[in-house]
Amino acid sequence: MAIEINGKTYDTDEEGYLTDLSQWDEDVAKVLAAEEKVEMTDNHWEVINFLREYYNEFQIAPAVRVLTKAIGKKLGPDKGNNKYLYELFPYGPAKQACKIGGLPKPTGCI
Repeated sequence: MAIEINGKTYDTDEEGYLTDLSQWDEDVAKVLAAEEKVEMTDNHWEVINFLREYYNEFQIAPAVRVLTKAIGKKLGPDKGNNKYLYELFPYGPAKQACKIGGLPKPTGCI
């Protein structure tokens, strides 16, 4: 599978995750977000950027429980909770945010 953005083709797996993580940029994120019916705000970008930093450090996309705890440590308890993250990414904060962020599907996500 693939998506096309500004005349450039990006390969994705059968679930729409980028297969080449180095191809990700904000334009790709905006297209993936639109496909997921997520309107990106500063709060969304904050989570996406956090996830990308986490992935760069640990080489793994965190499952939702780990994501919630790690965000709580860095951004505070008002953002490190399921309610807040599910408001931003209703189809699963880890899964949906990782897809938009150009990261692999988190371990343990169905």
